Amino acid sequence: MHAFDILGDPVRRRILELLATGEHSSGDVVAVVQREFGITQSAVSQQLRILRDAGFASVRAEGTRRIYAVEPARLREVDDWLDRFRAFWLPRLDAIATEVARGKRKRRHQE
Repeated sequence: MHAFDILGDPVRRRILELLATGEHSSGDVVAVVQREFGITQSAVSQQLRILRDAGFASVRAEGTRRIYAVEPARLREVDDWLDRFRAFWLPRLDAIATEVARGKRKRRHQE
């Protein structure tokens, strides 16, 4: 399955956002995702399995708990793919940064 097929699902994206803040138990992930999306525990577990099988997340046992973490290698693949498109938005972002800096300088000189 292509990475963007995996990342196209809002539940899986939310799970990755949670895991990006650090390791989380499956129970923690289930609690957040159930509250935000109103889906069952088994549906969340299925999404965690998809992320794990696709290489976006890893899992390790800690007693009876399952601890999930982001697997950065697969995200680097996505970043590498996006790299060819950065030329379309980076100059615009640089221009915005320049304008913000000009505005700050102008305000300082007016004070």
